[in-house]
Amino acid sequence: MTQMTRDRARAVASIICGLVLILAVTGATQPPALLLFGGNDHRTFLGCLNCNANDAGSVCNANDVHGSIYGAESIWNQFGDYGSPFSDHSPWNLYASNPPIIVDRDGNSYGYFTKNRFASDRTQIRILVSFLDAVDASQLSSARDLFCG
Repeated sequence: MTQMTRDRARAVASIICGLVLILAVTGATQPPALLLFGGNDHRTFLGCLNCNANDAGSVCNANDVHGSIYGAESIWNQFGDYGSPFSDHSPWNLYASNPPIIVDRDGNSYGYFTKNRFASDRTQIRILVSFLDAVDASQLSSARDLFCG
């Protein structure tokens, strides 16, 4: 087994453990939909982080503007405002001061979805933090594949 395969297996296992943790913490039978909003005043819907990959609006739906590596409102588009490592609105910018925010359908905040370790109120969802820290912004297509399974 190659190092890359082991790393990918560890990441998938971590995602599964993270989802189980969310279920345990919330006491829910199903985790709340974690919705991502970005841009000025966080009014632009960027997709759902944990919805079914086939759902419209999922960041994993490659046929939707939010899951495509070419979508204008996709965190996976390295040339777009929400995926560029140089954009203040991107989770992949190490110094972003206006990264996307994670909320549920009731408006509860789960913090900012950002690689910026110094951002106030960066998400505390461990699996997302681990993923953000591991992502190479120049390899968003591979990161998307890993995140989406």
